Amino acid sequence: MIAAKELEDAASKYASTAIRFDSQGSRGLAVQMYQRAIQSLITLAKIYPDYKLNKLYIERATTYQGRIKTLKDVFGQSPIESSDGPTQFGRIHRNSKAPKMVEPLKASYNDLVMQDKPNVSWDDVVGLDNARQSLTESIIYPVQRPDLFPLGWPRGFLLYGPPGCGKTMLAAAASAEIDASFINVDAASIMSKWLGEAERNVAKLFNSSRKMLENDVRAVIIFVDELDSLLGTRNQEVGGEIRVKNQFLKEMDGLTDKGKNLHLYVIGATNKPWALDWPFLRRFQKRIYVPIPSLSSRMEMLKHYTSPLNLHPDVKLDDLSTITEGYSGSDIRDICQSIQIKVVTELFASGKGEDKTSQTREITTEDAKDILKNRKPSVSHEMINAYSAWSEKFKAL
Repeated sequence: MIAAKELEDAASKYASTAIRFDSQGSRGLAVQMYQRAIQSLITLAKIYPDYKLNKLYIERATTYQGRIKTLKDVFGQSPIESSDGPTQFGRIHRNSKAPKMVEPLKASYNDLVMQDKPNVSWDDVVGLDNARQSLTESIIYPVQRPDLFPLGWPRGFLLYGPPGCGKTMLAAAASAEIDASFINVDAASIMSKWLGEAERNVAKLFNSSRKMLENDVRAVIIFVDELDSLLGTRNQEVGGEIRVKNQFLKEMDGLTDKGKNLHLYVIGATNKPWALDWPFLRRFQKRIYVPIPSLSSRMEMLKHYTSPLNLHPDVKLDDLSTITEGYSGSDIRDICQSIQIKVVTELFASGKGEDKTSQTREITTEDAKDILKNRKPSVSHEMINAYSAWSEKFKAL
Protein backbone atom coordinates (compact mmCIF):
# COMPACT_ATOMS: atom_id res chain seq x y z
CA MET A 1 0.00 0.00 0.00
CA ILE A 2 2.89 2.36 0.76
CA ALA A 3 4.39 1.66 -2.65
CA ALA A 4 1.05 2.26 -4.35
CA LYS A 5 0.57 5.59 -2.58
CA GLU A 6 4.09 6.68 -3.50
CA LEU A 7 3.53 5.79 -7.16
CA GLU A 8 0.18 7.59 -7.29
CA ASP A 9 1.64 10.67 -5.64
CA ALA A 10 4.69 10.57 -7.90
CA ALA A 11 2.60 10.29 -11.07
CA SER A 12 0.42 13.20 -9.94
CA LYS A 13 3.48 15.33 -9.13
CA TYR A 14 5.28 14.55 -12.38
CA ALA A 15 2.15 15.19 -14.47
CA SER A 16 1.45 18.53 -12.79
CA THR A 17 5.06 19.59 -13.21
CA ALA A 18 5.06 18.51 -16.86
CA ILE A 19 1.96 20.55 -17.61
CA ARG A 20 3.46 23.60 -15.87
CA PHE A 21 6.68 23.33 -17.90
CA ASP A 22 4.61 22.74 -21.03
CA SER A 23 2.60 25.91 -20.45
CA GLN A 24 5.79 27.89 -19.86
CA GLY A 25 7.36 26.70 -23.10
CA SER A 26 10.01 24.55 -21.40
CA ARG A 27 9.46 21.69 -23.81
CA GLY A 28 12.48 19.61 -22.86
CA LEU A 29 11.69 19.61 -19.16
CA ALA A 30 8.03 18.98 -19.94
CA VAL A 31 8.86 15.85 -21.94
CA GLN A 32 11.10 14.60 -19.18
CA MET A 33 8.34 15.00 -16.59
CA TYR A 34 5.74 13.43 -18.89
CA GLN A 35 8.05 10.44 -19.27
CA ARG A 36 8.44 10.07 -15.52
CA ALA A 37 4.66 10.28 -15.04
CA ILE A 38 4.21 7.57 -17.67
CA GLN A 39 6.75 5.34 -15.94
CA SER A 40 5.02 5.74 -12.56
CA LEU A 41 1.59 4.92 -14.02
CA ILE A 42 2.84 1.86 -15.89
CA THR A 43 4.69 0.59 -12.83
CA LEU A 44 1.56 0.99 -10.74
CA ALA A 45 -0.48 -0.99 -13.28
CA LYS A 46 2.12 -3.77 -13.34
CA ILE A 47 2.35 -4.09 -9.56
CA TYR A 48 -1.44 -4.19 -9.17
CA PRO A 49 -2.68 -5.92 -12.35
CA ASP A 50 -6.27 -6.36 -11.05
CA TYR A 51 -6.73 -2.79 -9.85
CA LYS A 52 -9.92 -1.32 -11.28
CA LEU A 53 -8.34 2.03 -12.17
CA ASN A 54 -5.62 0.49 -14.34
CA LYS A 55 -7.57 1.32 -17.49
CA LEU A 56 -7.65 4.97 -16.49
CA TYR A 57 -3.93 4.96 -15.72
CA ILE A 58 -2.99 3.34 -19.04
CA GLU A 59 -5.23 5.78 -20.93
CA ARG A 60 -3.59 8.69 -19.14
CA ALA A 61 -0.11 7.33 -19.85
CA THR A 62 -1.06 6.99 -23.52
CA THR A 63 -2.29 10.59 -23.51
CA TYR A 64 1.03 11.80 -22.12
CA GLN A 65 2.91 9.75 -24.69
CA GLY A 66 0.80 11.36 -27.40
CA ARG A 67 1.64 14.78 -26.03
CA ILE A 68 5.35 13.98 -26.21
CA LYS A 69 4.99 12.92 -29.83
CA THR A 70 2.96 16.03 -30.66
CA LEU A 71 5.60 18.31 -29.17
CA LYS A 72 8.28 16.69 -31.28
CA ASP A 73 6.23 16.62 -34.49
CA VAL A 74 4.74 20.12 -34.32
CA PHE A 75 7.80 21.93 -33.07
CA GLY A 76 10.26 20.02 -35.22
CA GLN A 77 12.27 19.08 -32.18
CA SER A 78 15.15 16.63 -32.13
CA PRO A 79 15.66 15.42 -28.58
CA ILE A 80 19.29 15.42 -27.48
CA GLU A 81 20.33 13.93 -24.17
CA SER A 82 22.64 16.36 -22.39
CA SER A 83 25.32 15.26 -19.98
CA ASP A 84 23.33 16.38 -16.96
CA GLY A 85 20.21 14.45 -17.84
CA PRO A 86 17.42 16.78 -19.01
CA THR A 87 16.26 16.45 -22.58
CA GLN A 88 16.89 19.59 -24.69
CA PHE A 89 15.38 20.44 -28.04
CA GLY A 90 16.58 21.96 -31.24
CA ARG A 91 15.12 25.01 -32.96
CA ILE A 92 11.36 25.50 -32.81
CA HIS A 93 9.43 26.25 -35.99
CA ARG A 94 8.31 29.78 -35.23
CA ASN A 95 5.29 29.65 -37.51
CA SER A 96 3.98 26.45 -35.96
CA LYS A 97 0.83 26.65 -33.89
CA ALA A 98 1.25 25.19 -30.44
CA PRO A 99 -0.90 22.09 -29.85
CA LYS A 100 -3.42 22.00 -27.04
CA MET A 101 -1.93 20.70 -23.82
CA VAL A 102 -3.32 17.68 -22.04
CA GLU A 103 -5.60 18.36 -19.12
CA PRO A 104 -4.30 17.89 -15.57
CA LEU A 105 -5.16 14.54 -14.01
CA LYS A 106 -7.70 16.03 -11.64
CA ALA A 107 -11.37 15.68 -10.82
CA SER A 108 -13.20 18.99 -10.73
CA TYR A 109 -15.67 19.32 -7.87
CA ASN A 110 -18.24 20.69 -10.29
CA ASP A 111 -17.84 17.56 -12.45
CA LEU A 112 -18.78 15.32 -9.56
CA VAL A 113 -21.86 16.98 -8.09
CA MET A 114 -25.04 18.48 -9.43
CA GLN A 115 -27.21 20.69 -7.28
CA ASP A 116 -30.81 21.28 -8.23
CA LYS A 117 -34.40 21.36 -7.04
CA PRO A 118 -36.11 18.11 -8.04
CA ASN A 119 -39.38 18.60 -9.89
CA VAL A 120 -41.08 15.60 -8.32
CA SER A 121 -43.37 15.00 -5.37
CA TRP A 122 -44.72 12.14 -3.29
CA ASP A 123 -47.60 11.92 -5.78
CA ASP A 124 -45.08 10.73 -8.38
CA VAL A 125 -43.99 7.86 -6.14
CA VAL A 126 -46.33 4.96 -6.86
CA GLY A 127 -46.31 2.15 -4.33
CA LEU A 128 -43.15 1.82 -2.19
CA ASP A 129 -45.17 2.57 0.94
CA ASN A 130 -42.57 1.20 3.37
CA ALA A 131 -39.74 3.21 1.86
CA ARG A 132 -41.85 6.36 1.71
CA GLN A 133 -42.96 5.96 5.33
CA SER A 134 -39.41 5.42 6.55
CA LEU A 135 -38.12 8.56 4.81
CA THR A 136 -41.10 10.56 6.07
CA GLU A 137 -40.50 9.52 9.68
CA SER A 138 -36.76 10.10 9.62
CA ILE A 139 -36.33 13.14 7.36
CA ILE A 140 -39.55 15.07 6.89
CA TYR A 141 -40.89 14.94 10.46
CA PRO A 142 -37.54 15.99 12.04
CA VAL A 143 -37.34 18.96 9.66
CA GLN A 144 -40.90 19.99 10.46
CA ARG A 145 -40.70 19.42 14.24
CA PRO A 146 -37.12 18.92 15.48
CA ASP A 147 -38.30 19.61 19.03
CA LEU A 148 -40.05 16.23 19.07
CA PHE A 149 -36.76 14.34 18.62
CA PRO A 150 -34.71 14.73 21.83
CA LEU A 151 -32.59 11.71 20.85
CA GLY A 152 -31.91 13.05 17.38
CA TRP A 153 -32.73 11.34 14.12
CA PRO A 154 -31.03 9.19 11.48
CA ARG A 155 -28.75 10.93 8.99
CA GLY A 156 -27.71 8.03 6.75
CA PHE A 157 -30.12 6.16 4.48
CA LEU A 158 -29.38 3.27 2.16
CA LEU A 159 -31.88 2.56 -0.60
CA TYR A 160 -31.15 -0.80 -2.20
CA GLY A 161 -32.88 -3.00 -4.70
CA PRO A 162 -33.10 -3.83 -8.40
CA PRO A 163 -32.43 -1.09 -10.96
CA GLY A 164 -35.38 0.93 -12.20
CA CYS A 165 -37.57 0.61 -9.09
CA GLY A 166 -37.62 4.22 -7.90
CA LYS A 167 -34.65 4.76 -5.60
CA THR A 168 -33.66 8.08 -7.15
CA MET A 169 -37.27 9.26 -7.28
CA LEU A 170 -37.73 8.49 -3.59
CA ALA A 171 -34.73 10.60 -2.64
CA ALA A 172 -35.79 13.45 -4.92
CA ALA A 173 -39.39 13.41 -3.66
CA ALA A 174 -38.24 13.53 -0.03
CA SER A 175 -36.06 16.51 -0.88
CA ALA A 176 -38.89 18.32 -2.64
CA GLU A 177 -41.27 17.67 0.25
CA ILE A 178 -39.13 19.72 2.65
CA ASP A 179 -37.73 22.13 0.05
CA ALA A 180 -34.21 20.87 0.68
CA SER A 181 -31.16 21.51 -1.46
CA PHE A 182 -30.59 18.28 -3.38
CA ILE A 183 -26.96 17.47 -4.18
CA ASN A 184 -26.64 14.61 -6.63
CA VAL A 185 -23.20 12.99 -6.43
CA ASP A 186 -21.78 10.81 -9.19
CA ALA A 187 -19.95 8.16 -7.15
CA ALA A 188 -18.61 6.44 -10.25
CA SER A 189 -16.94 9.67 -11.37
CA ILE A 190 -15.37 10.19 -7.96
CA MET A 191 -13.66 6.83 -8.17
CA SER A 192 -12.71 7.14 -11.84
CA LYS A 193 -10.90 10.44 -11.47
CA TRP A 194 -7.52 11.15 -9.96
CA LEU A 195 -7.86 9.94 -6.41
CA GLY A 196 -5.91 12.71 -4.71
CA GLU A 197 -8.46 15.18 -5.99
CA ALA A 198 -11.40 12.91 -5.18
CA GLU A 199 -10.35 12.74 -1.54
CA ARG A 200 -10.39 16.53 -1.27
CA ASN A 201 -13.67 16.72 -3.17
CA VAL A 202 -15.37 14.41 -0.67
CA ALA A 203 -14.34 16.77 2.14
CA LYS A 204 -15.46 19.75 0.10
CA LEU A 205 -18.84 18.12 -0.52
CA PHE A 206 -19.64 17.88 3.17
CA ASN A 207 -18.09 21.24 4.07
CA SER A 208 -20.11 22.98 1.37
CA SER A 209 -23.28 21.29 2.62
CA ARG A 210 -22.69 22.50 6.17
CA LYS A 211 -22.07 26.04 4.94
CA MET A 212 -25.35 25.95 3.05
CA LEU A 213 -27.15 25.11 6.29
CA GLU A 214 -25.37 27.94 8.05
CA ASN A 215 -26.74 30.26 5.37
CA ASP A 216 -30.35 29.46 6.29
CA VAL A 217 -30.93 26.62 3.84
CA ARG A 218 -33.65 24.53 5.47
CA ALA A 219 -32.10 21.14 4.80
CA VAL A 220 -29.54 19.48 2.54
CA ILE A 221 -29.80 15.99 1.06
CA ILE A 222 -26.67 14.48 -0.44
CA PHE A 223 -27.73 11.73 -2.83
CA VAL A 224 -25.00 9.26 -3.82
CA ASP A 225 -26.03 6.95 -6.63
CA GLU A 226 -24.09 3.74 -7.34
CA LEU A 227 -22.79 3.87 -3.79
CA ASP A 228 -21.04 0.52 -4.17
CA SER A 229 -18.61 2.06 -6.68
CA LEU A 230 -17.45 4.40 -3.92
CA LEU A 231 -17.72 2.29 -0.78
CA GLY A 232 -17.70 -1.26 -2.09
CA THR A 233 -15.53 -4.15 -0.91
CA ARG A 234 -12.67 -5.03 -3.26
CA ASN A 235 -10.05 -7.74 -3.22
CA GLN A 236 -7.34 -5.24 -3.99
CA GLU A 237 -7.27 -1.57 -3.16
CA VAL A 238 -4.59 0.99 -3.84
CA GLY A 239 -3.58 3.83 -1.52
CA GLY A 240 -5.67 6.65 -2.97
CA GLU A 241 -8.80 4.55 -3.05
CA ILE A 242 -8.45 3.74 0.64
CA ARG A 243 -7.94 7.42 1.46
CA VAL A 244 -11.15 8.39 -0.34
CA LYS A 245 -13.13 5.76 1.53
CA ASN A 246 -11.63 6.80 4.85
CA GLN A 247 -12.49 10.42 4.14
CA PHE A 248 -16.10 9.47 3.44
CA LEU A 249 -16.16 7.39 6.64
CA LYS A 250 -14.89 10.38 8.60
CA GLU A 251 -17.55 12.64 7.10
CA MET A 252 -20.32 10.13 7.80
CA ASP A 253 -19.21 9.94 11.44
CA GLY A 254 -19.38 13.73 11.55
CA LEU A 255 -23.07 13.71 10.66
CA THR A 256 -23.91 13.27 14.33
CA ASP A 257 -22.90 16.95 14.51
CA LYS A 258 -21.75 16.57 18.10
CA GLY A 259 -24.98 17.87 19.58
CA LYS A 260 -25.95 20.12 16.68
CA ASN A 261 -29.26 19.34 15.03
CA LEU A 262 -28.31 20.25 11.49
CA HIS A 263 -30.55 18.82 8.82
CA LEU A 264 -27.88 17.25 6.65
CA TYR A 265 -28.75 13.83 5.27
CA VAL A 266 -26.94 11.32 3.08
CA ILE A 267 -29.06 9.00 0.94
CA GLY A 268 -27.11 6.32 -0.85
CA ALA A 269 -28.56 4.11 -3.58
CA THR A 270 -27.15 0.81 -4.77
CA ASN A 271 -28.10 -2.21 -6.83
CA LYS A 272 -25.42 -4.24 -5.01
CA PRO A 273 -25.85 -3.84 -1.24
CA TRP A 274 -23.80 -6.99 -0.60
CA ALA A 275 -20.79 -5.25 -2.14
CA LEU A 276 -20.65 -2.57 0.57
CA ASP A 277 -18.00 -2.61 3.26
CA TRP A 278 -19.54 -3.29 6.68
CA PRO A 279 -17.93 -0.20 8.35
CA PHE A 280 -19.86 1.95 5.89
CA LEU A 281 -22.99 -0.14 5.93
CA ARG A 282 -23.54 0.45 9.64
CA ARG A 283 -23.25 4.22 9.13
CA PHE A 284 -26.54 4.06 7.24
CA GLN A 285 -28.98 3.69 10.14
CA LYS A 286 -31.89 3.15 7.78
CA ARG A 287 -31.46 0.41 5.18
CA ILE A 288 -34.54 0.33 3.00
CA TYR A 289 -35.40 -2.27 0.38
CA VAL A 290 -36.93 -0.80 -2.79
CA PRO A 291 -38.39 -3.88 -4.49
CA ILE A 292 -40.00 -4.50 -7.84
CA PRO A 293 -43.63 -3.29 -7.77
CA SER A 294 -46.36 -5.43 -6.31
CA LEU A 295 -49.62 -6.20 -8.13
CA SER A 296 -51.37 -3.14 -6.68
CA SER A 297 -48.36 -0.94 -7.44
CA ARG A 298 -48.25 -2.16 -11.04
CA MET A 299 -51.93 -1.30 -11.35
CA GLU A 300 -51.29 2.24 -10.09
CA MET A 301 -48.33 2.63 -12.43
CA LEU A 302 -50.33 1.49 -15.44
CA LYS A 303 -53.08 3.96 -14.57
CA HIS A 304 -50.50 6.73 -14.24
CA TYR A 305 -48.57 6.02 -17.44
CA THR A 306 -51.58 5.28 -19.66
CA SER A 307 -53.62 8.28 -18.48
CA PRO A 308 -52.48 10.51 -21.40
CA LEU A 309 -52.86 7.68 -23.96
CA ASN A 310 -55.83 6.86 -26.18
CA LEU A 311 -56.96 3.55 -24.66
CA HIS A 312 -59.79 1.44 -26.02
CA PRO A 313 -62.59 1.13 -23.43
CA ASP A 314 -62.19 -2.64 -23.41
CA VAL A 315 -58.59 -2.49 -22.14
CA LYS A 316 -58.46 -3.94 -18.62
CA LEU A 317 -55.52 -2.59 -16.70
CA ASP A 318 -55.97 -5.18 -13.96
CA ASP A 319 -55.26 -7.90 -16.52
CA LEU A 320 -52.16 -6.05 -17.71
CA SER A 321 -50.97 -5.60 -14.13
CA THR A 322 -51.21 -9.38 -13.68
CA ILE A 323 -49.22 -10.29 -16.77
CA THR A 324 -46.48 -7.75 -15.96
CA GLU A 325 -45.47 -9.58 -12.78
CA GLY A 326 -41.72 -9.39 -12.31
CA TYR A 327 -41.30 -6.16 -14.26
CA SER A 328 -39.67 -3.14 -12.64
CA GLY A 329 -41.22 0.31 -12.51
CA SER A 330 -39.03 1.54 -15.35
CA ASP A 331 -39.92 -1.60 -17.33
CA ILE A 332 -43.62 -0.75 -17.03
CA ARG A 333 -43.04 2.83 -18.11
CA ASP A 334 -41.01 1.64 -21.09
CA ILE A 335 -43.76 -0.82 -22.04
CA CYS A 336 -46.36 1.95 -22.08
CA GLN A 337 -44.02 4.13 -24.11
CA SER A 338 -43.41 1.31 -26.61
CA ILE A 339 -47.14 0.76 -27.04
CA GLN A 340 -47.60 4.43 -27.90
CA ILE A 341 -44.68 4.30 -30.33
CA LYS A 342 -46.35 1.32 -32.01
CA VAL A 343 -49.58 3.18 -32.81
CA VAL A 344 -47.69 6.35 -33.78
CA THR A 345 -45.60 4.30 -36.23
CA GLU A 346 -48.77 2.94 -37.76
CA LEU A 347 -50.10 6.47 -38.20
CA PHE A 348 -46.96 7.59 -40.04
CA ALA A 349 -46.96 4.40 -42.12
CA SER A 350 -50.47 5.28 -43.30
CA GLY A 351 -49.19 8.61 -44.61
CA LYS A 352 -51.20 10.68 -42.14
CA GLY A 353 -48.50 11.26 -39.54
CA GLU A 354 -47.54 14.76 -40.72
CA ASP A 355 -51.19 15.88 -40.71
CA LYS A 356 -51.54 17.46 -37.27
CA THR A 357 -55.28 16.94 -37.30
CA SER A 358 -54.90 13.16 -37.45
CA GLN A 359 -54.64 11.09 -34.28
CA THR A 360 -53.52 7.59 -33.44
CA ARG A 361 -56.04 4.78 -33.19
CA GLU A 362 -57.14 3.47 -29.81
CA ILE A 363 -54.71 1.22 -28.00
CA THR A 364 -55.93 -2.34 -27.41
CA THR A 365 -54.93 -5.15 -25.08
CA GLU A 366 -53.41 -6.93 -28.07
CA ASP A 367 -51.02 -4.01 -28.56
CA ALA A 368 -49.73 -4.48 -25.03
CA LYS A 369 -49.39 -8.24 -25.50
CA ASP A 370 -47.46 -7.73 -28.74
CA ILE A 371 -44.96 -5.50 -26.95
CA LEU A 372 -44.64 -7.93 -24.03
CA LYS A 373 -43.76 -10.78 -26.39
CA ASN A 374 -40.51 -9.01 -27.22
CA ARG A 375 -39.78 -7.38 -23.88
CA LYS A 376 -38.76 -9.46 -20.89
CA PRO A 377 -38.28 -8.22 -17.31
CA SER A 378 -34.94 -6.54 -16.61
CA VAL A 379 -34.75 -8.21 -13.19
CA SER A 380 -34.21 -11.96 -12.87
CA HIS A 381 -35.71 -14.24 -10.21
CA GLU A 382 -32.19 -15.00 -8.98
CA MET A 383 -31.58 -11.30 -8.43
CA ILE A 384 -34.84 -10.88 -6.51
CA ASN A 385 -33.95 -13.84 -4.29
CA ALA A 386 -30.55 -12.30 -3.58
CA TYR A 387 -32.13 -9.03 -2.45
CA SER A 388 -34.62 -10.87 -0.25
CA ALA A 389 -31.85 -12.88 1.40
CA TRP A 390 -29.76 -9.76 2.04
CA SER A 391 -32.79 -7.94 3.45
CA GLU A 392 -33.39 -10.69 5.98
CA LYS A 393 -29.94 -10.02 7.41
CA PHE A 394 -29.47 -6.27 7.13
CA LYS A 395 -32.69 -4.33 6.52
CA ALA A 396 -33.41 -1.50 8.98
CA LEU A 397 -36.62 0.42 8.40
